Amino acid sequence: MTHPFPAAIDADQPNSALRLRQMLALLEGERQALAALDLERILTCVQGKLDLCEVLADVDVADLDDESLGLLDSVRRVNETNRRLRNLIATNMAARFATLTGSIRLYSRAVATS
Repeated sequence: MTHPFPAAIDADQPNSALRLRQMLALLEGERQALAALDLERILTCVQGKLDLCEVLADVDVADLDDESLGLLDSVRRVNETNRRLRNLIATNMAARFATLTGSIRLYSRAVATS
């Protein structure tokens, strides 16, 4: 599996704005992969996000400039949008699976009968 941004993880370059732009690009790629149900690309984007999160974990938000804070806000919003899209896809796939298998529910809570 190839990383979509081979230069994305360069520990010698501490530019937070650059890292956040790279994260936005990965999130956009993830959204496109989710829309296309491209599992390999989804996994590649997830790995890229994890790699960038490792690098960004050491960044103190108080040290960010206005541009970086704006990018961070964008990253959070796009990630939340992608999370909702993943949940919609999962719900849709569960419904399709239930229809194909004749199951009424894939997941249900056990209800105690008295």
